[in-house]
Amino acid sequence: MVEDVVRALGHLSLGTRLRRIGEQLQSETQRVLDAGGLSVQASQCPVLVAVERLGPVTVGDLALALGITQPGATRAVGILVEAGSLEVLKSEGDARVRLVALSPAGKALVARLRAEMWPQIDRAVAHLCAPLAGPLLDQLDALEAALHEIPLPERIAALKEESAL
Repeated sequence: MVEDVVRALGHLSLGTRLRRIGEQLQSETQRVLDAGGLSVQASQCPVLVAVERLGPVTVGDLALALGITQPGATRAVGILVEAGSLEVLKSEGDARVRLVALSPAGKALVARLRAEMWPQIDRAVAHLCAPLAGPLLDQLDALEAALHEIPLPERIAALKEESAL
């Protein structure tokens, strides 16, 4: 077996390790969304939530709310506008200012995500994290091992079965 160098480096590679865990969680969340028949990327969900919470919002304020760059927010908005989930409006006070809002299709998508998908994903990730205790690197070891042992889609199915009992 090949040594996991990122894990072996400990704190030195913490950013890489967190990114790796985040990418795995996002990938598995995408599997859940795909299985639910939703045509949305997991990475787009925070954008949809932010626009829903903030109401019509500028791309700059959206970027600040999400902690991402303005070009990143612009790209995400462009993809979601093209998909029909967001729409661009002109500000009533200043015609130069463009605001982003959920389209009717975007509102329906967020409602479905909120009702059907996000509670399952939230519960599965909480279940994944529940046994973690101790130093951060040990917690990351346990989190990664748990993700590999039971991926999110399988964890969601098991939790559904558990709830049905």
